[in-house]
Amino acid sequence: MKIPSDGKLLRIFVGEADRWDGLPLYEAIVLEAKRQGLAGATAVKGFMGFGCKSHLHTAKLLRLSEDLPVIIEIVDSEEKINRLLPKLDEMVREGLITLEKVQVVMYRAGAPR
Repeated sequence: MKIPSDGKLLRIFVGEADRWDGLPLYEAIVLEAKRQGLAGATAVKGFMGFGCKSHLHTAKLLRLSEDLPVIIEIVDSEEKINRLLPKLDEMVREGLITLEKVQVVMYRAGAPR
C-alpha cells in the first residue's frame, strides 16, 4: 500500500470507557479504519488528561481511573480520511477529532520472514 507524500493525520481523542456496538470505542474505530482499507491506525492510552467537561482523568499510583484518555492516530490520503469521517461522526458521541497536513517520509513493511 502506498500513501501520498502529502497526506493527512487524523487524530481522535476519546475516553477509555466509551463504547460502540459492545466494543471499546477506540477498538471499534481501529477496526473500522482497517475495514475501509486505510493504511494503518494506532491507539495510544494516556495517563492524564481532561476534555470539554473539565473532568480530570489520571492514572495515579493509589487511584485507578476508569476513563483514561485514548488517542487514535490514522495517516493516509485526504480522500481515504474523508471517507472515514461520516462514520466517525456517528461513532464519536463525545470527544475531539482533528485533521492536519503531514508529510509522509517513509511507509514500508519489513521483508517477510
